[in-house]
Amino acid sequence: MSQQQLGRSPVRPDPEPPPPGDSRQGRFVGWLGGFGCVAAGYAVFQSLVGVLPQELSTDAARYGIAGVSGVGTALAAWLAAALLRARAGTDDDGAPTAPRALGTGAAAGSAHAHAPGPFPALAAATHRTLHAELAVLDDPDRGLLKGWPHALDEQTLPVRPTPTGTAYGLHLVLELGVQDGRLNPSELVETLWRQRLSDGGWAARSQGAVPRPEVTALVLGALARAGADPARLADEAARCAARFTADLEPSGLARTHVVTTVLRGMLRAAPGSPAIARLRDELVDRTITDPAREHRRCWGPALRGPAAHTTRPSPAHTAQAVVALDRAARVLGEDGNTRAAREDGIRWLLSCPMPGHETCADLRNTQEEVRRPHPQDSWRQEVLFVRHFTAAWMVRALLTPGAWEIAVAEDREEAWRTLLADAVAGVLRQQDEGIWNWDGHDLGRPLWMTYQGLSALRAHAVWMYQPDR
Repeated sequence: MSQQQLGRSPVRPDPEPPPPGDSRQGRFVGWLGGFGCVAAGYAVFQSLVGVLPQELSTDAARYGIAGVSGVGTALAAWLAAALLRARAGTDDDGAPTAPRALGTGAAAGSAHAHAPGPFPALAAATHRTLHAELAVLDDPDRGLLKGWPHALDEQTLPVRPTPTGTAYGLHLVLELGVQDGRLNPSELVETLWRQRLSDGGWAARSQGAVPRPEVTALVLGALARAGADPARLADEAARCAARFTADLEPSGLARTHVVTTVLRGMLRAAPGSPAIARLRDELVDRTITDPAREHRRCWGPALRGPAAHTTRPSPAHTAQAVVALDRAARVLGEDGNTRAAREDGIRWLLSCPMPGHETCADLRNTQEEVRRPHPQDSWRQEVLFVRHFTAAWMVRALLTPGAWEIAVAEDREEAWRTLLADAVAGVLRQQDEGIWNWDGHDLGRPLWMTYQGLSALRAHAVWMYQPDR
C-alpha cells in the first residue's frame, strides 16, 4: 500500500452514532422530499391565487406572483429535506451510508459505501514486517530468546531481542489480534521472563543491570495484557513500586514521562496496588498553569527538582497525563480535584489557537533526556533518550470519553474534530508500509513508535465505527 493511499487527511465524521431510528427518519424524509416539495409549492401557488387582491392589473400578475412564491417554497422544502437526509446518514436512494473509513478523503468518497478503508491492509503490512524481523537468539545464560530489538533497522549482528523491543512487539501482536500462530504470544512472554534481571525488574540495554521503573512497568503491562500469571505479576509490581520513591528514584519521579508510564503499567499489572493512588496524586499535585491558554492546568516534561521551575507546557506530556488519569479514574474513581486537573488538561489541549494543526507545534514530535547517577561510578551519568510521538498521544487523549464529554458540554465539538482529524493525519503521514519512522536519526524505525501509531489508528477506527441499521 502506498503512502499516497494512506496519507490523505481523514474525513471528520460524527464521533457518536445517531440514535436508533434516524436512518428510518431519513428514508421517510427522503421519500417525502421526492415529491412533497412539489406539493408544498403547488399549495402555496393555489393559496396565493385565491387571496391576492383582484385589483391587481391582470390575472397574469396574480399568477406570476403566486407562481414565484410556489417555486420558492418548493425549493426551500427540497433543501430542507436534503439537509435532513444528509444528517440522517442516508444516500440518495434512502440506504444508510457507512461512515468513511480511517484515512479516507474526498477521492475515496466516491467509492462503494462498504469498501474497506486502509487500516486492514496497513495492519497486515505491520504483521508481515514483524514476522520477517523476528529475532531468534539462543543465549547461553538466558536460553532461547524470541522477540525484537529496540528498532527494526539494527546494524549489529546477531540481532538480540531487548526487553523494550519485545514488550512493544508483544503489544503489537495483541493489538493486531492475528491468529495464524506465526507470532506466538506465549513465546514472547517467556522471552520477557527470561530477560528479567537477577534482582527483579527490567532495564533498557543502555541502562545496564539496574532495574528501572519505566521499563519494568512497560514489560509488566505487556505481560499482563498477554495473560501472564497474576501472582507473579503482582510480586514484580510490588518490587517496582517499592523502588519508585523519591529516595531511591528521584530522577524518575521528577519526570512526567516516567510517572505516567509506571502508572499505566501498574494499572494493567496490579490494579489493586496502593502505588496507583500515590502516582495519580503525584501527577495531580504537580500541574503547571499556562497564561497563554486561559491559565489552564497542564503538564510539562518535569514534575520535580530544579527543572520543574522552568518546565514549559507540553502537548505530549499533557496528553500522557490525561490518558494516565483517565485510566486511573476507571479503577479508583476520582475526587473533584483529580477530575478538575484531568479536565483542565483536556481543555488545554483543545485550546490551541491554530485553525489547522497539521504543521502546528502542538503535534510536533519532541524528545527529552532522563539522567540518573551511574549505578557503579557516581561521577558518571546514565542517560536515557526518550522520544515522544506527539500526534499519537494526542489521538489517545482526545479519544478518552472525558474529552468528548467536555467538547459537547462546552460547545467545542468543532475544535475537537479538527484537532483529532489533524492528529490522525499526522500519525498516518509518519509510516510506510505499516511501520512508523522517526526521520533523521539512527534507529529510525523504533518498534515503540509503530505500536503507538498503529494502536492510535485502531482506537480511532473503533471510535468512529457505526454499524449499519
